[in-house]
Amino acid sequence: MTATDRSTELITVAAQAAADKLAHDIIAYDVSDVLSITDAFLLASAPNDRQVKSIVDEIEEQLNKQLGAKPVRREGDRDARWILLDYVDIVVHIQHSEERVFYALERLWKDCPEIELPEDAKATRGKGEAHAQQQADEAGEAM
Repeated sequence: MTATDRSTELITVAAQAAADKLAHDIIAYDVSDVLSITDAFLLASAPNDRQVKSIVDEIEEQLNKQLGAKPVRREGDRDARWILLDYVDIVVHIQHSEERVFYALERLWKDCPEIELPEDAKATRGKGEAHAQQQADEAGEAM
C-alpha cells in the first residue's frame, strides 16, 4: 500500500508552505505500510518558537486555501516546541531544532519510503545543522 494521491497532494502543499517560511530539514515519509492511522508524515524544524508557530500557521493557511483541508487536531501550541497538525491523511510535525535532534523522528521512520517534495523543500536539507554551527561560531566569537 502506498500513500494516496490526496495524501501526496497535502504533503506537497504543506512542504512548500514550510519552505516558504524558511523551515529547516523538510522531509516526508510514506508510513501507510506501517501505520493504519495515517498515510504520511511531514517533518520540519525551526530554530525558535516564533518561527515554529509561523510555519504551522502558513501550512494551515495554505492547506485550507488550496485544498480546503483543515486539521482535525492541533497539539503543542502552548510551548511551540513541537506542534503537531493531524489532517487524518497526513500528520505534520513542526519541531524546534533542539526537539528535532533529541527525538530524531527520522530514525524511527527511516525504513519508510520518502515522498518526493518540491525543490524549495528539498533545498532546506542540512539547514538546521548549518544554523546550529553558525550559532556556535557566533557564541565562540562573543567570548
